[in-house]
Amino acid sequence: MRSVAVIVFPGVQAIDVSGPMDVFEEANALLPEGDRYLVEVVGPEGIFAASNGMRMEAHRTYDEATSGYDLVLVAGGPKLPDDLPDTGMLECIRRLSKISVRTGSVCTGTFVLGHAGLLGGKRVTTHWQNADALAERFPDAVVDRDRIYVKDGGLLTSAGVTAGIDLALAIVREDHGTEIALTVAKRLVVVAQRQGGQSQFSPYVVAPADPKSPLAAISEFVMANLRSRLTVDELADHIHMSRRSFARLFAEQARTTPAEFVENARLDAARNLLEGSRLALKEIAFECGFGTPHRMRQVFLRRLSVTPGQYRASFQQMEE
Repeated sequence: MRSVAVIVFPGVQAIDVSGPMDVFEEANALLPEGDRYLVEVVGPEGIFAASNGMRMEAHRTYDEATSGYDLVLVAGGPKLPDDLPDTGMLECIRRLSKISVRTGSVCTGTFVLGHAGLLGGKRVTTHWQNADALAERFPDAVVDRDRIYVKDGGLLTSAGVTAGIDLALAIVREDHGTEIALTVAKRLVVVAQRQGGQSQFSPYVVAPADPKSPLAAISEFVMANLRSRLTVDELADHIHMSRRSFARLFAEQARTTPAEFVENARLDAARNLLEGSRLALKEIAFECGFGTPHRMRQVFLRRLSVTPGQYRASFQQMEE
């Protein structure tokens, strides 16, 4: 049997635990006894609460988990990006990672792997809201902000919350083939392999903290003039700056180039119209400054890995 340890702690996100466990349990119903997953929850002693108040109790404590597993999976929790993990949990993860086949995380559980010293030189991901914080705290990791899950050798990491289900399905697919993974996905009423990355869920342009800053003035100008070409010279002139100073402002404060900022704004505007209107793709492309539906499709595929039509089908608001 393939043994799996799900590492938990007080304040853990419950679906980070139950989602992957349900995938493995559904797979067990389709597999011969010798190929099934044996899942143990490893955590602190006694009963504790998840972040949503659900009461949990581990099968095995951190100290009791001394044998290797086929997979060690660290669940996430809303406080992990800011708090230091329990030392007993970190020691457990370090110990198990050395004697287990695979080690992974769901959502912000990647921060725990970082504190355990397991991210050095590895390509990883986490929830899009916490990706910058992960890259800043663990600069020796290569953070992929878009992928739903990332496999780098024996290290597996996934994006936010329900992405733990995607990761577990990918593990089942690797272990037992596409047909088993697809059947499990159908039983759970989820897609077997999600289209695109988590960039679909995150805004590209965030309002500057200081509404009176030059960057805020540029952001407002860009959003009001998406149909225009919006060249670097035009943007710099709007806030009375030289082209050189303007480029430096973007590098320091926006952490992007002016051209990418404009494209980000157009993407966000197009996504909002795809979600909240029934305008034709041709109209949306014109309103958002892409010019043609073909050009908008190219940008969507390059940046989100889905077409505008696929994005609309996934996110358009339902009518009452």
